[in-house]
Amino acid sequence: MASANRDAEKGQVETLDNGGTAIGTSSAAYGTGASDPVSYSSRPSRIANPAPLGLTAFAGTTFILSMYNVGTRGITHPNVVVGMALFGGGLTQFMAGMWDMARGNVFGGTAFGSYGSFWMAYATIFIPGSGIISTFANPQEFNNAVGIYLITWFMITFFFLLAVLRRHLAFSVLLTTLCIAFIMLAVAEFTGSEGAQKAGGAFGLIVALIAFYISTSDMLKAELRPVVRLPVGLLHD
Repeated sequence: MASANRDAEKGQVETLDNGGTAIGTSSAAYGTGASDPVSYSSRPSRIANPAPLGLTAFAGTTFILSMYNVGTRGITHPNVVVGMALFGGGLTQFMAGMWDMARGNVFGGTAFGSYGSFWMAYATIFIPGSGIISTFANPQEFNNAVGIYLITWFMITFFFLLAVLRRHLAFSVLLTTLCIAFIMLAVAEFTGSEGAQKAGGAFGLIVALIAFYISTSDMLKAELRPVVRLPVGLLHD
């Protein structure tokens, strides 16, 4: 006699025989139309949804740096974020992206992998041993180089936005806000405007809070009896 085993994390129903061996799996829970573009798996997988891990790492690192950018407690040097950027927003998020790739999630794998690389590259700039900052004799030349770096990531973020614009409301808002943050921070680097830097930091804080929200929503979604469900605005299901 066969029995059904429901995996709440992956959203699949697996049919088991009397010995507990899987004899069939419903494929209805998979594919681009089965769930949101952030956490779906295009095929049955034993890998849990890595989106909450990637989003939490991204949100935590963004929150710390944004607090520095708005001048919290008089902090003007962002170097303390280097460790978090390397291992939180960087390595952890990159690993989440690779796990998403293994699950067949193109958007999640590409986005998490890319932003993980962004944070590791950004952190490297502020590591004295890298010699990057000391290469620039003119501080404004260094600022211009960082500004171009940020503009590049504005462009990448905009392309990511196109992929979710008609499917996921919360992620659309997150990426739109992140685009604005990148633009404001780039302007601050090019012009030296303190106001632009604080504006970029403020938008960055909003980005972090939205990412925390989506991450919490995904974690609660994995529970059979969550204390609450947080809607993310799926526009296509």
